Amino acid sequence: MGERPYVLLSCAMSVDGYIDDNTPHRLLLSNDEDFDRVDAVRATCDAILVGAGTVRRDDPRLLVRSAERGRERAARGLPPSPVKVTLTASGDLDPDAAFFTAGDAEKLVYAAPAAVAKLAGRLGGAAEVVDAGGPGGDDTVDLGRVLRDLRGRGVRRLMVEGGSSVHTRFLGEDLVDELHLVVAPFFVGDPAAPRFVLGGDFPRDRHRRMELAEARAMGDVTLLRYLLS
Repeated sequence: MGERPYVLLSCAMSVDGYIDDNTPHRLLLSNDEDFDRVDAVRATCDAILVGAGTVRRDDPRLLVRSAERGRERAARGLPPSPVKVTLTASGDLDPDAAFFTAGDAEKLVYAAPAAVAKLAGRLGGAAEVVDAGGPGGDDTVDLGRVLRDLRGRGVRRLMVEGGSSVHTRFLGEDLVDELHLVVAPFFVGDPAAPRFVLGGDFPRDRHRRMELAEARAMGDVTLLRYLLS
């Protein structure tokens, strides 16, 4: 782990494993207490990462919302919010998305080699575009290369917040050290809706179980905090 940041993956899901429904409106899977908990965790991190699909679908700001936490970070010589990071194979990102326009945090876009030049022209100065190609070819993003580059930029603690394909890759490649899973007490039941993870070969199977470090009720949702390293 010395060559990469400590990776904390955070997700809220329905009791049947969905992270959204299939409507145009974002499904709320948490509550105010948990939103504040997530904000506190964000404030402890050096960077927050989401996939390009999450940027397109949810238009997240990815900022520390609490002014007090922002001031505490500033007092430690840190920017009010962590670095924003996204991954894209296609380069299909809108420079007007909140990821790029909200807040003054540094923005990094790790792109597949085939998308780098086009994306750099499209985004202009809105973010730094980094070639994250690896042995998978010109249309893939190498997570190992992404994490090594982030560590070289001083990122020691990385929070990963979605979506399904990003969760699947990080967990499938055994790159997660801690998992925060919030479970909402209802079903979605729509096979077309996005799930916590896609199908895959996960190292943490029944023979290599995660360690449950905490189970906490927050209103009617439950946090399950697992350690993987």
